[in-house]
This record gives sequence, C-alpha cells and structure tokens, in this order.
Amino acid sequence: MPMSVFSGFLYFPNMHFDVSLGNPFLKRTVEGFLKIGAVAASKVAVDETYDCLKKGQFSKATLDDALRKMCREGAYWGTTAGVYVGMEYGMESIRGTRDWKNAMLGGAMTGALVSAASGHGRDKVIADAITLGAIATAAELINNLT
Repeated sequence: MPMSVFSGFLYFPNMHFDVSLGNPFLKRTVEGFLKIGAVAASKVAVDETYDCLKKGQFSKATLDDALRKMCREGAYWGTTAGVYVGMEYGMESIRGTRDWKNAMLGGAMTGALVSAASGHGRDKVIADAITLGAIATAAELINNLT
C-alpha cells in the first residue's frame, strides 16, 4: 500500500481498492459503502482528535468512545451510500439508460427509505426524499461537467 507524507512526520496510507465480485450491482454497492463509510469514519476521527487536543485530555475511555462513534457513523453512511448506489443501478437496469434521472430517482427513493426506517413521519420522509433526490441530481450533473 503506498504511503504519503503529511506535515513531514506523520504517515497516512493512500486508500485505493478494487472490488471484483463479477456483478456490476454488487461492485457499485460495495464500493459506495466502503468509500462513503471510510469518509464518515475519518470525519469522526478528526473531530474526536480535535476535541482531545482542545481539552488536553486523552484516555482509554475516550478512545473507546471515539472508535464506537467511528463505527456507527461509518456503518450508517456506508449503508446509506450502498442503498443509493443500488437504487441508482436498479433505475438504470429498469430504464435501460444511464443518465441524471437515475440519480434523481435513486436519491429520492433512498432518502425516503432511510427517513422511514429512522421512524420519521410522512412529511419528513417526503422532505428527505426531495432533498436527497436534489443532492444526487446535482452531484450527477456536476460529475458530467468535468
């Protein structure tokens, strides 16, 4: 695994992986889960490290709490990303084309599903569906510009 230098004294690995499961749906879903889950866990690690440095305190209990938060956030966002990728791929398979509409529909269905699974009411489920559909559409359009 290649290593990179940060600030001249800390070393962090560069993340690169390739998932080959023989099925494009599984490949996209697993890659989405791993990438977004790793980002979410990394964000928690940075937040917790900053809090420890700010407070000047570090203990085994703090480390245990940080690891629990990292796992919880990584699993939540990774699962959400996996659901989105699966929904988008499903739309692509049903519609027979790959375009921004798949992202919009996949995002909307994922937003509604995650919101409903979290126990939110009808209005919040609809708002989350619209929000995630809009975000997914914008991300797809931005990706197509570059």
